[in-house]
Amino acid sequence: MTAGALTSRTARTGGLAGRLVGGLLHRLLPLAILVACWEAATRVAESPFFPPPSDVATRMRDLWFTGPASRLFLNDDVGESIAPSLTRMALGLLLSIVVGVVLGIALGRSERALAYLEPVLQFARVIPPPTMVPVFLVLFELGTQMQVASIVFGAVWPILLNTADGARSVDAVKQDTADVFRLSAVQRIRFLIIPSALPKIFAGLRLALSLALILMVFSELLPGTFDGVGFQLTNAQSQSDLPTIWAVIVLLGVLGYLFNTILLAVERRVLAWHRRARGTA
Repeated sequence: MTAGALTSRTARTGGLAGRLVGGLLHRLLPLAILVACWEAATRVAESPFFPPPSDVATRMRDLWFTGPASRLFLNDDVGESIAPSLTRMALGLLLSIVVGVVLGIALGRSERALAYLEPVLQFARVIPPPTMVPVFLVLFELGTQMQVASIVFGAVWPILLNTADGARSVDAVKQDTADVFRLSAVQRIRFLIIPSALPKIFAGLRLALSLALILMVFSELLPGTFDGVGFQLTNAQSQSDLPTIWAVIVLLGVLGYLFNTILLAVERRVLAWHRRARGTA
């Protein structure tokens, strides 16, 4: 490698690192300013209902991050509070994806079925999931099954409707090409319908992720729940433990931001071909 090429490569590497650091600072600067203002305001007000962020961070450390470094500083209480909640949320979201994508593709490829069922789907979509809790209590016993059912009922609609819309909007030229090559139904779904519907599927998945997190907490606020983040929040409220309440609220915000960041990274990677195609067009 010549000296010029080595210098150019070093410059590109340094430029990439600089852009990454600059982007990170750009994202974190508003949050840092907000936390600093929150800290100053609460120190001046000295209200017992609004503890400073430093106290909230200390409480979060005492609750969940007093373990050894080999376990990423997570203690045993994580298995009784955070882990059950994330398990229910993941199971509910996974079932929502499977049901929503399968039914969405089926409805999107059948205009007659979609015309018949769309009023029913729109009616069911606007029903607030908390109002279905009495129904789920009859169908399922109070516990994980009822909680997962609540998450699925709320999170499945964005995925289902967006998938149906994506499957219905397949380019006519691509459909004619599939007819020319005599693709089977399975091949059409795999190579034509799913790739065309993926942008809409991810749009619905982003909405479903937020709903799953909200419904996960709500399902754990009900009487008879003995673990999870929602139960910890209810228990802290009954004991007027305000630092713990704020610690749980901040934890939910961090989890929501983390999950959304991961989903966006997966979406950018999976849909890289889609962005290149749009750029070419």
